[in-house]
Amino acid sequence: MAAVGTQLEVTVPDIGDFVDVPVIEILVERGQNVAEEDPLVVLESDKATMEVPAPFAGVVAELKVSVGDKVSEGSTLLLLDVAGGDGAAAPAAEPQRRPSSEAGAPRSVESAIAAEVQSGQGASPAPEAPAPPPPSEVPIYASPAVRRLARERGIDLTSIQGTGRKGRITKEDLEQPAPKAAPATAPAAGEGERVALTRIQQLSRDAVTRSWQTIPHVTQHEDADITELEAFRKQLNAEQSDVKVTMVALLLKACSATLDAFPRFASSLDGDELVIKRERHLGFAADTPNGLVVPVIRDVDEKGLLEIAGDLTELSGKAREGKLGPKDISGAVFTISSLGGIGGTAFTPIVNLPQVAILGVVRHATKPVWNGSEFVPRLILPLSLSYDHRVIDGAAAARFCVHLKGVLEDLRRVLL
Repeated sequence: MAAVGTQLEVTVPDIGDFVDVPVIEILVERGQNVAEEDPLVVLESDKATMEVPAPFAGVVAELKVSVGDKVSEGSTLLLLDVAGGDGAAAPAAEPQRRPSSEAGAPRSVESAIAAEVQSGQGASPAPEAPAPPPPSEVPIYASPAVRRLARERGIDLTSIQGTGRKGRITKEDLEQPAPKAAPATAPAAGEGERVALTRIQQLSRDAVTRSWQTIPHVTQHEDADITELEAFRKQLNAEQSDVKVTMVALLLKACSATLDAFPRFASSLDGDELVIKRERHLGFAADTPNGLVVPVIRDVDEKGLLEIAGDLTELSGKAREGKLGPKDISGAVFTISSLGGIGGTAFTPIVNLPQVAILGVVRHATKPVWNGSEFVPRLILPLSLSYDHRVIDGAAAARFCVHLKGVLEDLRRVLL
């Protein structure tokens, strides 16, 4: 923040290693009175959507960015007027209409009307009552996450009465019965329905395409007998109720131990050099209404199983709500993609650049296993390890899988 008379600059805060992040939405207007922590703009990296909150109260004096601009840490977003320079909100200024030269800028109807909703000056000063706005311009005050959820569910936000602060529409409001569905556009003859990709889906499309075209993928498959591990998991959950221990939490701990034994799998390729990472920051693929994101649990090697399970629960919730921060999605050296809750027998996960390997897991199944004298029922978990063949050869991948299998079959190996 830098003082400019009674105005203070609001800049992009620390967003991790991300640079040139696009502004996808502006939530305020010039003249709008905002409170501390009110959302101002929305940024979207290739992994998450981030709201930038107001660091103090004031009145928006000038916007310094538009939708589509790219910003980095320290970039100026807008100027806020403060009363007496102490950060208190100044009297609300008359909302200014956008000049005709800006009419073509890509902005939502919701954000264009938000200033009038906030300042309470949307009515005409004329003694005659103003005509009601057309349905498409009904004032809407909702966060980007709520707007995206409404689009996913086909809910028309103009039909929702917000119960949040200052009439803000919350996710709970979307759960109320009988929402008015937004009318669908009829496709032209011979065409299917056209559905726009979310920003996350667009960026994921580009990322997986880049990875697939850059990395020569090979996938190694292995089966792990998790009969005892599953019994241990159930025992843990029966003994405590603080967190739910899932198979993914156990996989994270097992993969951390195997990466210690095979550090080349926790590396990145930089020209003619291999950068081997010491950190055990592990990502896990999370399916959300807006697309696939990969939250990161940091320092898995230094955490106990219950702490990992707690982190997993917290980050999964933030991913579904679109609230992941920059540190929640950066720094992973290895990724796990689990389809265990859905099904399948095997698949080929795509390595997430700049990583060199990713573990795919599907649903476990009970199968007959020969123990030397008879077939006995055992719980089998299929593993699929995709790797960058420029860095890892087949023998190393097979050894990695055998080691991981051994850890899963006897978790005491993590102590070695």
